[in-house]
Amino acid sequence: MTLHNQRVVVLGGTSGIGLATAQQAATQGATVVVASSNPESVEKALAALPASATGAAVDLTDAAAVRTFFAGLDSLDHLVYTAGEALTLLEIGAMDLVQARQAFELRYFGALGAVSAAVPRLRAGGSVVLTTGAASDRPAPGWSVAASVCGATDSLVRALAVELAPLRVNAVKPGVVRTPLWRGGIDYDATAAHLPVGRVGEPEDIAAAYVYLMNQPYATGSIVTVDGGYVLV
Repeated sequence: MTLHNQRVVVLGGTSGIGLATAQQAATQGATVVVASSNPESVEKALAALPASATGAAVDLTDAAAVRTFFAGLDSLDHLVYTAGEALTLLEIGAMDLVQARQAFELRYFGALGAVSAAVPRLRAGGSVVLTTGAASDRPAPGWSVAASVCGATDSLVRALAVELAPLRVNAVKPGVVRTPLWRGGIDYDATAAHLPVGRVGEPEDIAAAYVYLMNQPYATGSIVTVDGGYVLV
């Protein structure tokens, strides 16, 4: 299985898991397109990718901007959506519904809009790989919004796998990963001590799951958990 001569678009592909996924896809011979909202992040990512890679700064919460972005691309084989921000933690007794709604904008509605815009350009045999999270399976106090975002994405994957068949739609469900997204927001050492694998994830660990799902022709509606055993403990 290889991505040689295939075009892979990674939204959120300029840092962390997204950039690692773009790099691994490129290593398999894919032509990679990355996008995120930060122009400087795009430039840094392109410096870390082969010369064949291209990128763009796109507000992924702006449906019109996303449609324009895809309208400017040739056909593609795989869409990967890794864009996100730190999960919103809100206690139910002090719930801010405005903030709760905003939590869905990039992670859920951004993904939904991206799929809608990309589908007309996806070649036969292609796939979509979205991103969910272990919060849907093992939430902690204050995680009602975060768990809901992940749970909604889980359901979206299964629904799209049916609606878009024979295009394949899958997702990766990471646990705690050492990325800029979580920098300063979690004690990695304390978390690692409780995980069966004895460490938190690295972007490259998670990226391998995205590449696997792009390559796996018999997987659709699947959610691959890569969490170091987080849901077990």
